[in-house]
Amino acid sequence: MDLWVDPACPWAWITSRWLVEAAGVRDLDVRFHVMSLALLNADKATTPEYTEWLQTAHRPVRVLIAAEQRHGNVVLGPLYAAMGTRRHVNNEEDFDEVIPRSLSDVGLEADLADAAISEEFDELLRVSHEAGMALVGNDVGTPVIRVGDVAFFGPVVTPAPKGEAAGLLFDGVMAVASTPGFYEIKRTRTERPSFE
Repeated sequence: MDLWVDPACPWAWITSRWLVEAAGVRDLDVRFHVMSLALLNADKATTPEYTEWLQTAHRPVRVLIAAEQRHGNVVLGPLYAAMGTRRHVNNEEDFDEVIPRSLSDVGLEADLADAAISEEFDELLRVSHEAGMALVGNDVGTPVIRVGDVAFFGPVVTPAPKGEAAGLLFDGVMAVASTPGFYEIKRTRTERPSFE
């Protein structure tokens, strides 16, 4: 199973925690990949505040790609988990602090933080991002999930189900997503992200 995420997105964080839970009760191997909300929204009309936020959000995805280049794909899951825990669970808002602390949390070199403000890995970031988006189209966001030949955006859920409930949600999502011709199910969100 492949999962494309951006650590700035709280909904992707919750989905990732659900899949980690589901992997404990189903035969799943979750491989993390990087996508970028900044790239996804680069050509879209947004508010000045959101445009500024997207530039900040570009920093952690660059660091994830740099870490992957140095250490391989296996590093993405733990580094994403460290960033997400600090950002979403611990409410640490400043990526300039979250990034070096997260690198330290997982025992990675401090100099990887330099990638946050460098364009050195931007093409590799674009390749990773586009690989995920090519599976589902550009009118969705993060997370993107691929299981075999089935790929989809979401699900958006809060809080992340635990234990067998996580497994049951996985079973249901896969039943729906693998149905030929099925494209969308949605309702208005009435809750803020919950990181319980």
